[in-house]
Amino acid sequence: MEKTVYIRMRNRVLVKPDEKVYLLDIAQIIAPETVIPELKNLMVHQVSIRDKNIIIIDVMKVIRMISNLIEDVEVQTIGPAQTIVEVMFKKKQMSTPIFILIWFLLFFGSAMAIMNFHDDVSMRSVQEKLYKIITGVEDSKPWIFQIPYSIGLGLGMILFFNHVFQKRINEEPSPLEVEMFNYQLDLDNYVIIHENKESIKHTNDD
Repeated sequence: MEKTVYIRMRNRVLVKPDEKVYLLDIAQIIAPETVIPELKNLMVHQVSIRDKNIIIIDVMKVIRMISNLIEDVEVQTIGPAQTIVEVMFKKKQMSTPIFILIWFLLFFGSAMAIMNFHDDVSMRSVQEKLYKIITGVEDSKPWIFQIPYSIGLGLGMILFFNHVFQKRINEEPSPLEVEMFNYQLDLDNYVIIHENKESIKHTNDD
């Protein structure tokens, strides 16, 4: 009697160097109870130094391994056709002086960008004109506009990035997080396509 196995490949998984990657690590499985133990113990890859930090596991390879392991099996796939396995090497911690230097560069760089923008759009001149229109008095330092505007600028940045230090304000992703997510998707697609090209090249060479 033919058995049906449903698998859904995960988009990305993280592993450690020299770790064994099992089918259960890279895919969700629905199958008859009689074959579940075999599928859970099916090793699909052994991480080695040659793999570097990115490994692509294709669903065709998984189907081939399941077919070799279990007789009379039909494999149905749902979702992505590849799983990206990222090897997590131990990262060196950034030293405190370098961290402080980067913090200062980002802080003053952001401040210069904001000041240059305000100078380009003549923000001070606009505030002076607004102050004169409302009060009828000329003032080169309209603090009544500048102070609330500065506070509002800082609060607006906090709301835009949706974070106060490491604490999230609400569950809605910030525009920066959305852009990072889209960048990660583009990067994953590039890695998958590049890896497939390399695999086809090696096959033709053989």
